[in-house]
Amino acid sequence: MAASVLVVLAVAGSQPPYEEPLRLRVGTGGPGGVYHEYGSGLAEAAASSRAFTEIVPVDTAASVDNNRLIAAGSVDAAFTLADVAALAVAGDPPFDEPLPISALARLYDNHTHLVVRSDSPYDELADLSGATVSLGAEGSGTELTARRLLDLAGLEAAPRDDERGGVPTEAGGSRVEAVHLHVSESAQALAEGRVDAFFWSGGLPTRAVADLAERTPIRLIDLSGHVSAMAERHGEYFSDMPVPADTYEGVPAVRTIGVPSLLVVGDGMPTGTARELTRLLFESRPELVDVHPVALSLHPRSAIATLPVPLHPGAVEYYRSVKNAYGPPTA
Repeated sequence: MAASVLVVLAVAGSQPPYEEPLRLRVGTGGPGGVYHEYGSGLAEAAASSRAFTEIVPVDTAASVDNNRLIAAGSVDAAFTLADVAALAVAGDPPFDEPLPISALARLYDNHTHLVVRSDSPYDELADLSGATVSLGAEGSGTELTARRLLDLAGLEAAPRDDERGGVPTEAGGSRVEAVHLHVSESAQALAEGRVDAFFWSGGLPTRAVADLAERTPIRLIDLSGHVSAMAERHGEYFSDMPVPADTYEGVPAVRTIGVPSLLVVGDGMPTGTARELTRLLFESRPELVDVHPVALSLHPRSAIATLPVPLHPGAVEYYRSVKNAYGPPTA
């Protein structure tokens, strides 16, 4: 595409510097989520530096949607859960065929949230039978994770006719009434009593959940008992991770399921473009930490752990160029 041609010319030195910046569209997620903040922070860091790169964040449904957008050439880079990207590379459901996806970096670990009001009767996942639950946006990694967890608990996710409002209907048997809302919409719906619970997969803390906790007493349901089953059924991407007390105001500590997040691009991105985008990512780390503390986890030694999603050759070039410049990870 035109942007790719521009960066190759710039790297080769055949264009005067800063004559016309490289413009890359980056698929993020919905407002209130960490992908959205991370992408916006990267765009601001690029704009405030002398980088020959302009980052344009694009709101999306997140992981599943982002991998499809990369393959279609609708965005140049995107954030995704590692397990979703692995499905995309393999061509396993929800993808119909293998997608040409490569990774630039492993970024940080997402934490799976199952959020309820503090006075709700739900203490564990199986208790949600009969409840109205937001599974996250359609096409998100949150939705995929939520469906997998509900299946482990023997719960069917039954769609509701009106997904965005109205009084929750009573569900019979072992099922939940499923709606699909972005994290900020899910938080608002829980506060208003339109849903009984919502799933979210994101870094700590997630702004939409933090804002909710400041105005509505909430708690998180412990999901750590499902880590082994998730790993056995869906791959070794899942780990037992803590959500410390008061990560969200007044919310007690729980343990939950962690999944790595990746920054991915299409296999066809030119090597020079991928190398420069990876360089921009790491050189923007101080600014990204100011935007969100998950950026503290960004380090070349951990960033290369993206298998089975292969590293893009441009990213490999960057990591080789800095292999002696960084000490061990500090976060």
